[in-house]
Amino acid sequence: QVQLSESGGGSVQSGGSLRLSCAASGPRIYGTWCMGWFRQAPGKEREGVAAINSAGSAMYADSVKGRFTISKDNAKNALYLQMNSLNPEDTAMYYCAARYGGDCMWRTHAYTYWGQGTQVTVSS
Repeated sequence: QVQLSESGGGSVQSGGSLRLSCAASGPRIYGTWCMGWFRQAPGKEREGVAAINSAGSAMYADSVKGRFTISKDNAKNALYLQMNSLNPEDTAMYYCAARYGGDCMWRTHAYTYWGQGTQVTVSS
């Protein structure tokens, strides 16, 4: 059973930066996989932010392109999200997710494993 654990959230002012981390534990997975970051603001649906596949190809939501960078460390079994130029619209609970046996996509139901989330709050 794969377990995901996020960290790095917090409160920052508009224009600030945060780096989220996701530690994956459990059996090592071989083959095609995708790990991503999703977020959910109060009263809104969960949405994809960034994702990266086993080949290292990344995708980003239009709202974060040029501000957020996703990366992975295979040796540490870790996923990161560097968030720069944060604005109040980025305020949400951020979740790490993983799916195996397929490429990245934004459909949340395609992801089998989810972390508990880490809160990001951006004040103006």
